Amino acid sequence: MKPKVSIIMGSTSDLPIMEKAAKVLNDFKIPFEMNALSAHRTPDEVEKFAKSASKNGIEVIIAGAGMAAHLPGVIAAMTTVPVIGVPINASLNGLDALLAIVQMPPGIPVATVGIDGAQNAGILAVQILANADEKLKKALIEFKSDLKTKIVKANEELSKVKFDFKTN
Repeated sequence: MKPKVSIIMGSTSDLPIMEKAAKVLNDFKIPFEMNALSAHRTPDEVEKFAKSASKNGIEVIIAGAGMAAHLPGVIAAMTTVPVIGVPINASLNGLDALLAIVQMPPGIPVATVGIDGAQNAGILAVQILANADEKLKKALIEFKSDLKTKIVKANEELSKVKFDFKTN
C-alpha cells in the first residue's frame, strides 16, 4: 500500500489532535503516512519530504503545527501538492498558529481549517481525492447524508424535551 496522504506534525505532542485526521482517512480506506517533522528543528528533513512528496505519490498533505506554526507554509513553499494546515492550540488559544498558517503570501496557498480542526482536514483531504475517484466520491456522498440523518434524529429527540415556555 502506498500512501496518498501524508499527515505531518511538528512533534508527537500534536498526535492527540492529528489522529482525528488519521481516523477519517482510515474510515474512508485511504492509505496515509504519519510523521513528525519540524520546520525549525529538522528543516533539512522538511525540505527533503516536501520536494519528494509528489514523486512519492502523495496527493494531499495535512500539516499540523502550534505556536510559531511555520510547518504548513514551509512545506507548501516547496511542493505543488495541496497542503491543508491544522493550527494547534499550543499557546494563545491557538490564535498564533491560526494566523501563522492562514496568512500566507501570494502564490503559496495553504488551505486552513479551524484551530484543532484535524477532523475537517481529513474530510477536506477526502474531498480533494474524491474528485478523481468515483468510489470515494460515493462514500463521501453517503458520509454527508449520514450527517444530515444525525441532525434529523437530533431534532426528533429535541422535540421530546419539554419546558413550560418551549413552543416546539
